[in-house]
Amino acid sequence: MIVVTPAHDTGKDAVSPTTGAQPVLGGPGARRPTITDVAKAAGVSIAVVSYALNGRPGVSAATRERVLRVADEFGWRPSAAARSMRSGPRAVGLVVDRGLTGAVGYGAHVLEFVVALQDVLATRHLALVLQVVDDLPAAVALYGEWWAERRFDVMVVTDVRTEDPRLDALRRLRIPAVVVGAGDVAGEVANVRVDDEQAAERVGRYLIELGHRHVGAVTGPASLQRTRSRVAGMERALDTAGATLVHEPTGGSPEEAAAACRRLLTGDRPPSAVVFDTDHMAVAALDVARRTGLAVPWDVSIVALSDSPLCRLATPSITSLPSVQADLGTAVGEAVLTVLDSQAAPVRDIEVGGLAVRGSTGPRSR
Repeated sequence: MIVVTPAHDTGKDAVSPTTGAQPVLGGPGARRPTITDVAKAAGVSIAVVSYALNGRPGVSAATRERVLRVADEFGWRPSAAARSMRSGPRAVGLVVDRGLTGAVGYGAHVLEFVVALQDVLATRHLALVLQVVDDLPAAVALYGEWWAERRFDVMVVTDVRTEDPRLDALRRLRIPAVVVGAGDVAGEVANVRVDDEQAAERVGRYLIELGHRHVGAVTGPASLQRTRSRVAGMERALDTAGATLVHEPTGGSPEEAAAACRRLLTGDRPPSAVVFDTDHMAVAALDVARRTGLAVPWDVSIVALSDSPLCRLATPSITSLPSVQADLGTAVGEAVLTVLDSQAAPVRDIEVGGLAVRGSTGPRSR
């Protein structure tokens, strides 16, 4: 489990210049300083320390200053468990499926999303508690465990499936949550949606304009709502021109994408263009095309549905839709704050920007 929250540098053990006392910090086996240690070093009662640290009246200015100075020198911080008992955990949970984070194509953008999310949460001093699990049943079990232990205030759910047991668990346990993904979610939870379907439809129309009539799509797992939305968008665009789409779902890794691309390009009817979910998938496809004797874009066009420096630095550079992970993280963070403030269930939509046309796409030549 990873807790993303500002850290405090307690430094090395040193004698307090104010009291001459030795702070109880340091190497292996050293215990953390307590309020009792602060009280003894400051020469006051525990009650006076509590009043001074919490800004309550009844303590002189001089005493309060001395207590605060000693607490700072000792590196004392209030117990997270005690704070939780008094005012709740003040944390946001995020449980991620190892099956997708293990696939480089999906994992590469996780940090971008997490950083943007934490930037918003930090404005309220909220920690982000992140844990990776093996599968969805493990995520459901962890939801129940954390909720019973009051580990978090709101749960963020990413990579939503078409039939997702996590959503059932949220409703059953009445857990405040923000769900990230395309499609509609029942009103009990907040929902941040990405217009994946419309964005993929734009890609389909672009390929039609280039003359492509047989297109391949190599995506992540078919159970993802994101996959379903993207395939639906491309199919809608291609249907208008009598074109066809061949869908190859994978686990999401570049290796699986490369294998799927090879099957498409060496089959009886190879597509003249192939669309990939991620930047890593598309870069892997460039290598597959070269190894099968095909030139990009003259023999086959390649498009990525998520941009990155990899796409821009590849040879040829890859036509791509922009990544929305930073915007998505910010929107999810804002939705979390809305839920905390009002217990409302907002619905927010993230638009995907225009297609960056680069050297990997061109008119159909075969």
